[in-house]
Amino acid sequence: MADIESLKSDVKKLNAKATQAKMDLHDLSEELPTNWQRIPEVAKIAHEAHAALVAARQALADAQAGAGA
Repeated sequence: MADIESLKSDVKKLNAKATQAKMDLHDLSEELPTNWQRIPEVAKIAHEAHAALVAARQALADAQAGAGA
């Protein structure tokens, strides 16, 4: 059960990171055309953050399904 709690904690942290990355991308879009050169960098950070979040959510779901079996 401790493993599931650890995964829940990871998901919570990654969710906060992904939300911040989304907000950073949104803020950048509102500033355009200023700082347009940063689009790839900020988008990559947001993409990686959300990919990590999706993977962590799947790991948690798998662990919960395995614990219920």
